[in-house]
Amino acid sequence: MNWNDLISEITADNATGGSDAPITGIEYDSRRVLPGSVFVAMKGGSTDGNKYIDKAIAAGALGIITDSPHTFDHLTVYEAGRPALEVEHGRRALAQASAAFFSHPERKLAAIGITGTNGKTTTAFLTESLLNAAARKTILIGTIEFHVAGEVRPSVHTTPESRDLFALMAEGAERGATELITEVSSHALDQGRMSGIQFDVAVFTNLTRDHLDYHQTMEKYFSAKRLLFDGTVYPAPRVAVINAQDDCGKQLAAAARRAGTEVRMYGIGAGEWRVASYSLTPGGAVLQLETPAGSAQVNSQLAGEVNILNLLAAFTAAHARGIAFSDLVAAVPTLKPVPGRFQPVDAGQPFTVIVDYAHTDDALRNLTALARQMTAESGKRVITVFGCGGDRDRTKRPKMGKAAGAGSDYVVATSDNPRSEDPLAILAEIEPGLKSTGVKYTVEPDRTSAIRLAVEAAEPGDVVLIAGKGHEKEQILNGSTIPFDDTEVARAALRELGARMGYGGEQ
Repeated sequence: MNWNDLISEITADNATGGSDAPITGIEYDSRRVLPGSVFVAMKGGSTDGNKYIDKAIAAGALGIITDSPHTFDHLTVYEAGRPALEVEHGRRALAQASAAFFSHPERKLAAIGITGTNGKTTTAFLTESLLNAAARKTILIGTIEFHVAGEVRPSVHTTPESRDLFALMAEGAERGATELITEVSSHALDQGRMSGIQFDVAVFTNLTRDHLDYHQTMEKYFSAKRLLFDGTVYPAPRVAVINAQDDCGKQLAAAARRAGTEVRMYGIGAGEWRVASYSLTPGGAVLQLETPAGSAQVNSQLAGEVNILNLLAAFTAAHARGIAFSDLVAAVPTLKPVPGRFQPVDAGQPFTVIVDYAHTDDALRNLTALARQMTAESGKRVITVFGCGGDRDRTKRPKMGKAAGAGSDYVVATSDNPRSEDPLAILAEIEPGLKSTGVKYTVEPDRTSAIRLAVEAAEPGDVVLIAGKGHEKEQILNGSTIPFDDTEVARAALRELGARMGYGGEQ
């Protein structure tokens, strides 16, 4: 592909120059430009790629695509020998250029997009597992990791830029993948990072307070999520799978129907795709499924109402992708819990320790409610360790304190990822919520020490929840990043305690 071939597929306002030289790559980061690359210079939330055009040219960029008229004027005057293209939307152009360069992998894949405040990762993993059980090859793009036709890779962003997404799609399609499952963040939708993807199925899990440092209001946050369904910016999906129990679900369903989308509502005792009844077991839950495709009783290894909803969303989405109801029912008992999502840590201790990614007040309420269900018969305690991230929405801090306090018998408030903020200042904003519940609590800014405190306070039968970081392997504080894994820190604390108390033998 050369420059002239490329720009024929891009919506542009102005162009100058041409080239028959082959393009070697599409890049939006000047540090990745190699000789023959096309550099897409676009405005972003924290920086403007147009500032790095000179660096891209010095690195050998063959041509420039820019969303800055001023930059374009500069190029036509001073870089007359370098082809350039002016576009209105930089990210849309990046998607169009990437799709063309990577030979349109989106045309070879059926895409499932999953959005919502909580449950995206679990729903994505479960959807992929159901498709894999039916012998479908998949690409998974998510918060924890990426999967490319069976190969596991570390995740960089929940939703990558379109150039990186198209590269993964092309590689997966080359390896025989036919399905793309991707988490879709509100940031990605708002910024246009999903341009160029025609979603066959779009899933909505829920909407609770989060990311207001970016969106400012819940209305704007919801509006960003709605873009996946309403056909105003992105093509409307063929099927929308929507949580009937969420207050925003009806609004999304109406918007999707107006866009010509088939809507499938799911829920516990709600929606056409529903769990009519369930019972929790030590190993998960027994569910009575009632759907337009059939009814069945199934055993699940996933505990709690939240995971029942995640499973229902995945089940409904997989069926929308053509997997038979009977095959899905047979696959459900084989589904495993997702790393960092209600993940048990067992070192032989006489109490339960759970690591979970819960980092909003709603997620904390759900998490502690599930722990309370686990201790309902024994009357034992729920002990919760949690913190709030720095440089993020400060208004949710007291709300999270209140949620943790209301659902727990003892709370250890600690650091999450403080980033540039003072951990004690963050904890001071959490405390009013804790105090309002009357719960017994301790403030310990060091997360390792906080986890040890919680483990040492636990008695036989108690449930210890370590919330907020889940699968994460690092902690961000004071402008630096250090290795930190809640699961490993908890396991080390349990081993130390076990050595003193006389239990051990990790299971």
